[in-house]
Amino acid sequence: MKHLLKLQDLTQKEILEILNMADQLKFEKKNGIAHPLLAGKTLGMIFQKASTRTRVSFEVGMYELGGYALFLSSADLQIGRGEPVQDTARVLSRYLDGVMIRTFSQKEAEDLADYGSIPVINGLTDYAHPCQVLADLMTIREIKHSFAGRRLCFIGDGNNVANSLIVGAIKMGMEVSVACPEGYRPDAGVMKWAAQNGSFTCTADVLEAAEGADVLYTDVWSSMGQEKEAAAKRKAFEGIYQINDRVMEAAGSDAMVLHCLPAHREEEITEKILEAHAAEIFEEAENRLHAQKAVMVKLMGEN
Repeated sequence: MKHLLKLQDLTQKEILEILNMADQLKFEKKNGIAHPLLAGKTLGMIFQKASTRTRVSFEVGMYELGGYALFLSSADLQIGRGEPVQDTARVLSRYLDGVMIRTFSQKEAEDLADYGSIPVINGLTDYAHPCQVLADLMTIREIKHSFAGRRLCFIGDGNNVANSLIVGAIKMGMEVSVACPEGYRPDAGVMKWAAQNGSFTCTADVLEAAEGADVLYTDVWSSMGQEKEAAAKRKAFEGIYQINDRVMEAAGSDAMVLHCLPAHREEEITEKILEAHAAEIFEEAENRLHAQKAVMVKLMGEN
């Protein structure tokens, strides 16, 4: 494991190692046990998309690991003024021990890894959100205790979160169903991989997808950078692709609910359901910190 660019690149064993380390780091933090595993290390954080959870969790995570994180806005970098990504990658490799990038293009994250000589972590692209899904898997295992035989249902836009969630859940042995309208399905390559490597279905029928689910998951209908599509998406999703009482009744009697946040109440999830499952959703948000710390230790720490 040299980088974290997308979950397709990781084996089940590597994902389990990250989750196990995340559990250990979380236990130590809760019990006041210091773990300066990255003392003296530096992480550059490139943001071409704004963030709450990504910035705070990476910055706090590096601090708790004994390292230092630098916030690098694209407005302040030469990469935002036309410097080729390969040049930026080679320069940053001489200053830093690792880079996290939150951007639009998956290729930009891949190019940073190809041209640089330090670990690159995908903090989000339009294609994938691996850090989020590692936190999701951590949360599912905490609450459900295992992955085998569990069924996960994603409802909404087939976006970057859906792409990574499909891959991560199937790699861990879960069944996956996705409910979304035609034209808003997950990446075709991801769906083909899922069908070949596990139990996967994609349908326009929300109740069919949710039937018997152990985990219900949703995200906003329009992701950052898709504001121009918001009206069309609202028309396609509104009143149908929402976690609500009917969906909860179709799912398993003890189904948990996850949302990567921020949430648009009464759009993709009702206020009632979000508040009823707030403990799970905000534990999931907290687990971004622990999962990402584990990723940074795996990539930037000593053996």
